[in-house]
Amino acid sequence: MSSQEFVFKQFKISQDKCAMKVGTDAVLLGSWVNTSHAKTILDIGTGTGIIALMLAQKSYARIDAIDIDKNAFEQATENVSFCNWKERIHVYQTSLQQYTLSCNDKYDLIVSNPPYFVDSSKAFEESRTNARHTDQLPFEDLLNGVLRLLNQTGKFYVILPTKESQVFREMAEEQKLFLTKLTRVITRTDKLEKRLLMKFEFTKKTISENSIVIEKDERHTYTDEYKELTKDYYLGF
Repeated sequence: MSSQEFVFKQFKISQDKCAMKVGTDAVLLGSWVNTSHAKTILDIGTGTGIIALMLAQKSYARIDAIDIDKNAFEQATENVSFCNWKERIHVYQTSLQQYTLSCNDKYDLIVSNPPYFVDSSKAFEESRTNARHTDQLPFEDLLNGVLRLLNQTGKFYVILPTKESQVFREMAEEQKLFLTKLTRVITRTDKLEKRLLMKFEFTKKTISENSIVIEKDERHTYTDEYKELTKDYYLGF
């Protein structure tokens, strides 16, 4: 399999044009999201389109996917055009800030694998920098977009590193968007948690909390729980 192509069970992702390639964060988030009862979905910062395709596979929803980057837009459009659900997925080249101003719809479900680096060193390539850093999509703008575009009974799903997730959670709860489900992602049993998968809703509830370990002690020997989570997508699981 070419490094410019990633094959899943029901679709294929080309990634030669896109700064951010297929990664574990996107697969975790797309697998973790519960699409039950969602008729409309917004994917913010779609990149290659991987999460939009994952959610299309397990739902009957209409999915809008946005990305500010021209190459990502073209890549996602290409990947959608070859999938089985292309009639239900619409890709737009736009910033969330602009989309929020122009969109009159409300979504049942919003998902984002957003840029999160705030003060770390930046990648040389501009498109990769935009995909990884919060310069063009600060947490404030991400949150404002979700608050504007999410139905009152809707769900917002996001994956962030541990430190950044706490910052975002505090910001969200100040705006009455509450964390209701949390999964701590641990790469190996001998490591600290690396990412948090989070679900937010406008209704405050008791938080459902658990953790998942991706690998056993030997590298690339995956745990049963990770296989179970991703089995509908990864070849070989």
